[in-house]
Amino acid sequence: MQARDRLLALAIVCVWGVNFVVIKVGLAGVPPMLLGALRFLLVAFPAIFFVPRPRVPWRLLLAYGVTISLGQFAFLFYAMAVGMPAGLASLVLQSQAFFTLAIAAMWLGEPVRWHNIAGMAVAAGGLALIGAGAGSAGGMSVAGFVLTLCAAFCWASGNIVSKTIGPVDLLGLVIWGALIPIVPFALLSLWVEGPARIAQSLTHVSAWPCLPWPTWPLRRRCLATPCGAGC
Repeated sequence: MQARDRLLALAIVCVWGVNFVVIKVGLAGVPPMLLGALRFLLVAFPAIFFVPRPRVPWRLLLAYGVTISLGQFAFLFYAMAVGMPAGLASLVLQSQAFFTLAIAAMWLGEPVRWHNIAGMAVAAGGLALIGAGAGSAGGMSVAGFVLTLCAAFCWASGNIVSKTIGPVDLLGLVIWGALIPIVPFALLSLWVEGPARIAQSLTHVSAWPCLPWPTWPLRRRCLATPCGAGC
């Protein structure tokens, strides 16, 4: 591996870690479903006017958007809103590797070898230790832990969809896939959070932790998205 590749890998790791801190900051002033709607609105627009749609059937694009975009981030944002710390969220979300391996074995018929099982057993032990601390004072909530696991399952399902899609322009896939969850997130926000809370979040700039422009966390998240999807 060349030095340039190492630096790129390090940059992706740093962006990945910062993402969770930015999400937590954003949730301090914006409810989770509204944050999701705004996040994907800014991922899709105005980039969608400049990036061509990938050559992917609409049914697979829909499946990608529902799993990786809507499902993953709806569960993740809500988990962090109900007490999942940013640092632990980044760790627990990596349990998607377990789900991906299991789904790939069942759905795609991919073989599971002994060293896969051994590695999963070690990682599962660490995940169990993290889960044992759920509900303790100053730690994560049980609901936050379970919801983050649900987010990981959605991410894993999206991985299988990506595998089914095959080689494709990832930037185009991320941007066009971001169209799918905007309306569902907006409807969930209206249903769960209500018009009054939405209006308060959008109009009371002082309620946002990042000034002067309230969508700063979302723009940071938008910039991070293509990097994260390409790793």
